[in-house]
This record gives sequence, C-alpha cells and structure tokens, in this order.
Amino acid sequence: MSLLDTLVKNQDVIRQMAGSLGLGERETASAMEQMMPALTRGIQRNTHQQGGLDALLGALAKGNHGRYLDRPADLGNTDATLDGNAILGHILGSKDVSRNVAGRAARETGLDSGLLKKMLPMLASAAMAALSKQSAGGQAGGQAFGARGAAGAREPGLADALGTFLDADRDGSIADDLLNLAQKFF
Repeated sequence: MSLLDTLVKNQDVIRQMAGSLGLGERETASAMEQMMPALTRGIQRNTHQQGGLDALLGALAKGNHGRYLDRPADLGNTDATLDGNAILGHILGSKDVSRNVAGRAARETGLDSGLLKKMLPMLASAAMAALSKQSAGGQAGGQAFGARGAAGAREPGLADALGTFLDADRDGSIADDLLNLAQKFF
C-alpha cells in the first residue's frame, strides 16, 4: 500500500487536516493526492543518497512519528508543524521546493496556495507516521533494498516496509522509480 493510500484511507487524518485548515474532506483528500507524490519522490531520492536510508531508518525508529496516526488531533499542534517542516527540509531540501509543491497543488485543485503551504507540514508528519506504523508492523513487500544483519543476511522489517511505500508503480523494484525521478531532474 502506498503512503497516499494509507493516509487517504485514514478518515481521522483527513478530518483533522480539513478541520485545521477550514477545508472540506474531499478538498483535503484532493490536495493530499496532489502533494504526496512529491513527498514520496523526495523520500526515494534521499534513500538513494549515501547514508540516506540509514538516516531515514534511524528517524523512523526514534522519532515517535506514529503518534500522528494514533492521535490525528495532534496534527493540528505546533509540534506537528515543526516536525513536518523539519521532515520537509530533509526530503525536499528547501522552502522553495515546498512552495512549488504547494503552488502546483493549488493550480491543480483550485485551493489557496497559502492553505496548502500550511497543510504540507501536516502531510509530511502524517506521511512519516504512516511509514513508521508500516515499518513497525514489519510488513514485507519491497525487495529493492533491505537491512543487512551481522552475517550479511537480509533482515526483513523496516526496509522492506519502506520498499513497499517507495515503489511508486508497484512492480517490486524502486530502481525504475528512481530512474524516472532522475529523468525529471536532468
């Protein structure tokens, strides 16, 4: 299941974001659908940089991100915005990229870009929560990368769950997704 699927199926998350921003639930889900691919591509890009996967796995293991799915009301708190902005800084790299993501979503949805700029940190926090929950559940599925144990044997769990989320076309490999991402930048 993709990050977007996980979040869109969580009506409490949508309801909380909608209420915090004064939007309808359909508008909120539509905005999520427009912005989530950029977040997913950012996560993919970061996991392929040296040390990026280890940094993400570490953040998921110690970040207590799952609380945003356990208690969606927390998404409206200042802490969620601060966490989300930090996450955006890591996965998108700059405020300009975040502004562009919100601006593109505004053009596609007809929603105010200012509202979408406020929504983006909440969405980033919720996305990390979904990754955290998925990885904590140890759901397998991503064969593209995985953690290695002391003897070099592949260990299922966190990395496998991330592979499931990052495989945009769900073909069992994130290599082609990374190549498609690279083509957009070159």
